[in-house]
Amino acid sequence: MEGNVDPDGERGLEDPSTAEGDGDRGRYSMLARCASQSSLDESSQRRAGGDAGEMGEGAMGARHATALLDALSRLRCDATLCDVRLQAQAEGAAEPAQGVWAHRAVLAACSPYFRAMFTQFDERTQEAVTIQNIEPIALEVIIHYVYNPKSLVITEDNVQSLLSASSLLQVSGVRAACCTFLASVLAPDNALGIRAFAELHACQDLKDCAARYVHRHFVEVLETEEFLSLTAETLAQLLDSDRIMVPNEEVVLDAVIRWMQHNPEERQQHLGALLEHVRLPLLARDVLVARAAAEPLAGAGLRVKDLVIEALSFHLLRPERRAAAAAACARARPRQPPRAPKMLLVVGGQAPKAIRSVEALQLEAGAWRRAADLPTRRCRAGLAVVAGKLYAVGGFNGTLRVRSVDIYDACADTWAPGPPLCARRSTLGVAVIGNVIYAVGGFDGASGLSSAEAMDAREGVWRPVASMSTRRSSVGVAVLGG
Repeated sequence: MEGNVDPDGERGLEDPSTAEGDGDRGRYSMLARCASQSSLDESSQRRAGGDAGEMGEGAMGARHATALLDALSRLRCDATLCDVRLQAQAEGAAEPAQGVWAHRAVLAACSPYFRAMFTQFDERTQEAVTIQNIEPIALEVIIHYVYNPKSLVITEDNVQSLLSASSLLQVSGVRAACCTFLASVLAPDNALGIRAFAELHACQDLKDCAARYVHRHFVEVLETEEFLSLTAETLAQLLDSDRIMVPNEEVVLDAVIRWMQHNPEERQQHLGALLEHVRLPLLARDVLVARAAAEPLAGAGLRVKDLVIEALSFHLLRPERRAAAAAACARARPRQPPRAPKMLLVVGGQAPKAIRSVEALQLEAGAWRRAADLPTRRCRAGLAVVAGKLYAVGGFNGTLRVRSVDIYDACADTWAPGPPLCARRSTLGVAVIGNVIYAVGGFDGASGLSSAEAMDAREGVWRPVASMSTRRSSVGVAVLGG
């Protein structure tokens, strides 16, 4: 190994051309050479072992794996030693697209689907293999990923085709990356669609994440086109959840009526069944009476009238008897919005550069788990909790001190961008009074800061507040007496 030769051992070697011809001297020369060589080998081994220890087995293994993948990728790009050409034929296409060359062994090592294909079926001897119902560009991206994971780029335009293809081909890395991407772009106008898409492809974690988002943002979701496009069965499942967050049950009733009126000819028949999932007893009595006397409830069938009578009967009960009635009838029980789980979070940091990873200790389970990564690398940030959400404020990304703020939703396990600070700050102090977050002092990359700023989380705007009397970085901040 270059650089591992012991200089002292090298000087002990004797040039064979200078050895004497007599036996003793020849034997002496041979012994000297053997002894010197042994010394050299031991020295080299000691140094090689030392280098390996300093580098670490993990780093050496990662470097070797990266070099191996790079070499395999170059072989594939040059079509060298490739033994299979994969052709994708999209649904409805007359013929497959142009093929992508690859190595059977590499694909089999990365995917149970390809392992079975190339060991148990006719494709094990075929040079060209056609895969049905898959987009050609998705197949190409996945094959590139197999050889070079860093090449994977997921966008809103390709995520659906990539998730479908990676689910079929059982390439778990692409599938997981697609799920993470979709969870990061959840919004009121796409959450129902993402939930349905996740269910179609058996992505349970993504489905649960989207469902939690829908529950927490139900008021915004019911205003979207996706909501109006729901089937009666899916809408019933949604309304049946205890986790819907609404200011009052009248919002849920209005949602059902709005959905029905979007296509009354076909949907009127479902009104009675859907109202079974609306908790009419939770409506205020005067509101219930007024809504029952107006359309569309007034002209509905007997099932709707029975539900209204049941709700009115609940209001006629004495208060002390309502609790027992609520225990016996699900429609009389208040909904229970999801609570943020109790957890301890470790956010970002240095290892040795700024990192994105987040770990969570579930206090009830007593176990650590990986949480959703930060959107960007961040260390030396300030952390604050307001209204059940965690704010990562400022910090250092490994190159610059930053103004950015990221907000973590523990129920959905997602990060969202927050309003940026007025000034770049790392090693700052952060504290909360009421709903207001204070960011104090810190370091902007040139000097310590005396300035401070504050943001009311309900408004989402940072504003300067009075500065400290002196510059401070790595500052501690505490709240006493509110």
